[in-house]
Amino acid sequence: VQLQASGGGLVQAGGSLTLSCSASGRAFTRGATVGWFRQAPGKEREFVGAIKWSGGTTDYADSVKGRFTISSDYFKNTVYLQMNSLKPDDTATYYCAGRTGWTALADRGQYWYWGQGTQVTVSS
Repeated sequence: VQLQASGGGLVQAGGSLTLSCSASGRAFTRGATVGWFRQAPGKEREFVGAIKWSGGTTDYADSVKGRFTISSDYFKNTVYLQMNSLKPDDTATYYCAGRTGWTALADRGQYWYWGQGTQVTVSS
């Protein structure tokens, strides 16, 4: 499976963006989990949130709860990250990643495949 993240851009603080994560090569399987991570310059890559492909259960980092929403479109084989009330601290390269299972969601090592990242810049 190859993942491609897209939708990044420049937005003012308080604005919104929606990122997409599309799978090619093979569809997401029933047991798949798709996670979103982000990495700001000079910082470690951190967990943003994740969704169970089957059933749509989601989980979020505390820093984005209430502002970010992850959803999925079965027919488009795509996962979305809707980001509202963006802050300058949200500026980062955002990555989507795939795995199976629903434990240790924030552990980057549990994800088998990664997209190439899309840049999100929030101006103050």
